[in-house]
Amino acid sequence: MAAIYPVILCGGSGTRLWPASRSDHPKQFLKLVSDRSSFQETVLRVKDIPGVAEVVVVTGEAMVGFVSEQTAEIGAWATILVEPEARDSAPAVAAAAAYVEAQDPAGVVLMLAADHHIAQPEIFQQAALTAAKAAEQGYIVTFGVQPTVPATGFGYIRPGAPLLDGSVREVAAFVEKPDQATAERYLLEGYLWNSGNFAFQAATLLGEFETFEPSVAAAAKACVAGLQLEAGIGRLDREAFAQAKKISLDYAIMERTQKAAVAPAAFAWSDLGAWDAIWEASTRDGDGNAQTGDVDLHGSSNVLVRSTGPYVGVIGVNDIVVVAEPDAVLVCHRKDSQAVKTLVDGLKAKGRSIASRKSASPNGTETLVSTDGFDVELRRVPAGETLMLPVSTLQVLEGVIEMDGDVYAAGAIIALDDSVQARAIGAATLLVTKPR
Repeated sequence: MAAIYPVILCGGSGTRLWPASRSDHPKQFLKLVSDRSSFQETVLRVKDIPGVAEVVVVTGEAMVGFVSEQTAEIGAWATILVEPEARDSAPAVAAAAAYVEAQDPAGVVLMLAADHHIAQPEIFQQAALTAAKAAEQGYIVTFGVQPTVPATGFGYIRPGAPLLDGSVREVAAFVEKPDQATAERYLLEGYLWNSGNFAFQAATLLGEFETFEPSVAAAAKACVAGLQLEAGIGRLDREAFAQAKKISLDYAIMERTQKAAVAPAAFAWSDLGAWDAIWEASTRDGDGNAQTGDVDLHGSSNVLVRSTGPYVGVIGVNDIVVVAEPDAVLVCHRKDSQAVKTLVDGLKAKGRSIASRKSASPNGTETLVSTDGFDVELRRVPAGETLMLPVSTLQVLEGVIEMDGDVYAAGAIIALDDSVQARAIGAATLLVTKPR
């Protein structure tokens, strides 16, 4: 069997998960449904698949620190290919395919999104091996997830005739997100959710790019021709990459190729696209509530409440979402989770920077609360920087820090009886409560 090269795409800003997810800290790096981010879960899910030769991550310059920090946090290694600019998915995937082909002309790419949730990694691994075997035979294989509900937030695949040994099928049609009635019909007729994850031989995909979008193929090969890795990081050539047409993989290849196949998969899957999906994927109590951070709930059910900043109390409500960040709070009905994008678009139209980045003072310290008894500060610390922390109660909101030889990850709360020097292993956000 050919070697497998998982390629993890780390683009996007997760607008519908505002205010937690923003351009400067997108959802794939947030710990939303467990103590690991979806990016970390993706790396862990693929790194031990039999036959994996190298894990490759494609991301933008602003996200390199997150990728390096979060792979180190889980004891993993990945080659990082850095896009000089965002040009939709096709140029990024093509560049990764060109990189893999240069390493291994027969290599099979397992192309995955960094921000998806898969609850059964062992079933996923089996599906990945099935798809990889079909990819060796020249197919471009997409994972089609067996629907559990008539969802209207996903695209669907209509599977066709069995191929090879019957483990994969032809793609009869890709269909757009349906309305409720159509989704119910799709469920009855055996349609599959389009997960947007693929397996293909690098050479096969590049051949299809040469046929359908030659500028993308040429740019990808030019980017890789002079690529040099430094500490596992390779920056794609800006001038060459800019020659690629800005287009998605679906429009460039998948809706035009005659080589598409679908591998039906039974794992539980979510694209974590909005807060209702986060609630669905989260561990919930007997009342259906999912909670994270300094929060209390009374007489409430089917609520998602998350705070990385202020204390949040929720009383006597049902089916709502409450997300509190140090600089912004969102409250909405779970069924209206998709409308968060409309809210964010409105903020952008008003020129509000809060739509895309989290606020902090220029020196990295922002006083959130000041009373006669104490001050509460939000401190943002760049990767590798050291700082002195005063006598205080310290909460690590994001990132990893080292103090006195001990390492503390997000979620840690430490009582500091003396001032101490700390170092941010990766970019870190700290909440410091100090007596006056």
